[in-house]
This record gives sequence, C-alpha cells and structure tokens, in this order.
Amino acid sequence: MEVAVVDINGKETGRKVNLSDAVFGIEPNDHAVYLDVKQYLANQRQGTHKSKERAEIAGSTRKIKKQKGTGTARAGSIKSPVFRGGGRIFGPRPRNYSFKLNKNLKRLARRSALSIKANEKAITVIEDFTFDTVKTKNFTAVLKSLGLEGKKSLFVLGESNNNVYLSSRNLKRSEVVTNSELSTYKILNANSVVLLESSLKGIETNLSK
Repeated sequence: MEVAVVDINGKETGRKVNLSDAVFGIEPNDHAVYLDVKQYLANQRQGTHKSKERAEIAGSTRKIKKQKGTGTARAGSIKSPVFRGGGRIFGPRPRNYSFKLNKNLKRLARRSALSIKANEKAITVIEDFTFDTVKTKNFTAVLKSLGLEGKKSLFVLGESNNNVYLSSRNLKRSEVVTNSELSTYKILNANSVVLLESSLKGIETNLSK
C-alpha cells in the first residue's frame, strides 16, 4: 500500500512509502480488537471502590424488637441491610481488574486497528520533524496544516522527542507516542493517525514478530 509523504506544512514532498500489507492490510480481527481494548480500559481502573457491609457498620448489637408478636418480620440487628443506615448487601470491594492476554493476540489486535484506519484513509505519513523550543503554538500550526485542528489525532514518533511531546501536552485532542507505546485503544480512539517516517520501521518490526 503506497502512501504519499507530506511535510509539516501539509504539502506533498514527492516521495511515497510502502506500508506493509502484513501490518496495514490484513482482514481485521474484531474479537482480538475487542479483547485488547477491554484489557486497556480494565487496566485504567483503580479498583479502590469500597462500601461497608453489615459487619463493618458502627451500631448497637442489641436485638431491636422482640422475636414474635409484632406482626412484622423478625429483626435482630440495626446494622441489617434492610434498615436505613445498615450495611450494603454484596457491596463493591477493592479488586484488581487487569487480566492477561498473550502477545500474539495483542499484535494481531494492533495490526487490525491499523488496517481499519488504513481502510478509512485515516493514516497520514509525515516526514520527521522537531521543534527548537517547547511551544504549543508550534504543534497547533502542524495540526492546522494537516487539517486536524479540533479533531482527535495520534502522532507516532520513531523515538522520544521531548520538544514535540511537551508542545502537544496541553492539547486534549492530540496525543504523541513512540512506536513502542502504540495501543489498539489509542489507534481506534483517534480520528487520524499521523506516522512519522522514522516510526514505520519500528511499527512493522514490532508487529510482524
């Protein structure tokens, strides 16, 4: 699959790159994508939720009324979940939501996500760039040139670049990652995926194993 390379001004450089069909041109596996996204979201959960059950409620332990003759159900504790202020039945407890997926399935999911974006013509290849200083307006200018202003975008670098990363950090709809930090969720969550030329080799190497 051939894609034209553009510069930071959004103009074609006259060069084209070949995107590997093994990474960007496969038949997407929807279930692998589902599992990888589910794992990503599960890992974001803190799992610190907690409510008090009847054994943890502070309250009297006396029997609140006699067993028989009241015409209502028997009750032995004010901490019972059926009373206001009592413990919660089967309330949430702290837990770890993470679960394991094997590496091959995760690679398949990322290849599927990239293939989906390629089919939607939502992948742009841009020549490598950097900024001399950290300025949000520099990154905003790149977004404007690429027609991505106000849209969710994911920029993939070949290696970490602090000036580019920090320049984008104030923009809620844009995210900058390196090729080793790619995730299925981030790819699908973006309206457009912008790949720097230097990231292509790393992506294809990581996902073709």
